[in-house]
Amino acid sequence: MESPSRHWRTKDQRYRLLGEKCLNCGKGIFPPRDVCPHCAEETKAKNPEAQVPYQFSGKGKVYSHSTIYDAPPEGFEKYVPYTVALVMLEEGPMLTAQLTDITRKISGGVTQLFNVEGEPVDIGTQVEMVTRVLSEDGPKGIINYGHKFRPLLKRQT
Repeated sequence: MESPSRHWRTKDQRYRLLGEKCLNCGKGIFPPRDVCPHCAEETKAKNPEAQVPYQFSGKGKVYSHSTIYDAPPEGFEKYVPYTVALVMLEEGPMLTAQLTDITRKISGGVTQLFNVEGEPVDIGTQVEMVTRVLSEDGPKGIINYGHKFRPLLKRQT
């Protein structure tokens, strides 16, 4: 169960994909951090603090993906099977999120993904952020919403 206060503190990054942009190197940072990971790695500086809030577009592409069939984390049992992807945002950062609005077909032991138009979804597929239910803490508990990604439809491109 996630605490309401933690959920409240991360609402901007969950609902709006609000991250940071480093004033020093200009790269996008998601999730927000106290130190720019790019500057810290390149310069080995101890405290390269140079971030300002930055609103990411929510558009990107699938870098990699995997479908979870069993042994999900606690609280996600009712969502199995579900597909998780590494999504590379147009602005550079890569994040992990669930893919939604897809169907799965298994052929020869291989899972194939398709969008609602029946087009294949795979590495390189253009996606966009949507806000959806992440988890529920029972019938009377908190419903946690956050970002997931869905394939960009042809009619939207």
